[in-house]
Amino acid sequence: MSNAAYPDWGLEQIVTDLRASREELHRTRHPLGIRELPSRDGVINIVAGLRAVLFPTHYGAPDLTDESVDYYVGHTLESTLRLLAEQIRRALRFLPENAGAGDEVLRKRAFDIAREFGHQLPGIRALLVSDIQAAFTGDPAAQHITEILLCYPGVWAMTHHRLAHALHRLGVPLLARFINEIAHSATGIDIHPGAQIGPSFFIDHGTGVVIGETAIIGERVRVYQAVTLGAKSFAADLDGTLVKGNARHPIVEDDVVIYAGATILGRVTIGRGSVIGGNVWLTHSVPPGSSVRQGKIREIASDSGAS
Repeated sequence: MSNAAYPDWGLEQIVTDLRASREELHRTRHPLGIRELPSRDGVINIVAGLRAVLFPTHYGAPDLTDESVDYYVGHTLESTLRLLAEQIRRALRFLPENAGAGDEVLRKRAFDIAREFGHQLPGIRALLVSDIQAAFTGDPAAQHITEILLCYPGVWAMTHHRLAHALHRLGVPLLARFINEIAHSATGIDIHPGAQIGPSFFIDHGTGVVIGETAIIGERVRVYQAVTLGAKSFAADLDGTLVKGNARHPIVEDDVVIYAGATILGRVTIGRGSVIGGNVWLTHSVPPGSSVRQGKIREIASDSGAS
C-alpha cells in the first residue's frame, strides 16, 4: 500500500503548539501544579453506592430480604466510604490551607471527613424522605412513592444536593460541586451545594431550575420548572476581582410556591406563605402572605405598603 494512504498530519507541530498553549500561552493548571484530580467516574459510583445505602430496595440489589438488607447496606457503605475518602483526599489538595500538607495528613483528614459524613446519612435520608413525601402530596399525577424515587428528576437532583451540601459543610467544596454538577447534567436542575434547603422541598418538572450558592429556602417550599433564585449583582474588589461568598441570593421562607419561569434576584426575602406567579421578575422583598403575578404588582399584601 502506498504512503498516500497515510497522510502527513503534521503531528509534531500540533503537539509543539499544544505544549506552548498549555505551558506558556493559555495555562489552566492549578497554581500549585496539582495533577491528581477527583475522578468523575469515581464520584458517579460513590453517589450510586450512597443511593443504594439510603434506599436499598429501590437502588440496591433486586433480591434483598429482611434478613439480608442490613448486611447489604453495611457492605455497600463500607466500600463506598473507602472510595469517598480517596476522592476527598484528592479534593482537599485544592484548598489553599492544605498547600504544604503531606499525603498522610490529608489521608487521615479525608478519613475523618468521610467517617463524619457517614454518620450524617440517617439525617440526610430523613430530609430526602420529606422531599419524597412533598412530591407525592404536591403532584396529583404521582401514583406511589416508588414512581417518585425512580422517575422524578427533582428527587434525583435533591438526592445529589443533600449529599453534596453535607460535604460542602464538612469542608470539601470541590467534591460537593462535582456531585451537584453530575445531577445538573442529568436533570437540567442546577443547585449550588452551598444552598441551604429545608425539609419537604419539591421541584415539580424541574428542567431549568437554578438555585444559587447563598440561597436559603425554608420548609415545605415548592418550585416549578425554569425558576431562578439568582444574584442581581456581584460585588468586586478595587482591581475588579469578584468578591467570593457574600450573601447575594434570595431567602425563601416556609410554605412558598414559585411557579414556572419566575426569576427572583438578589438578597431579597420572599415572606412565608407567599405565591410567586409564572414568569414574574422580582428584585425586591415581599411580605408574608403575598401574591405576586405578572402585571399585578399591586396584589402584593395590599395593606403592607409594598410596591
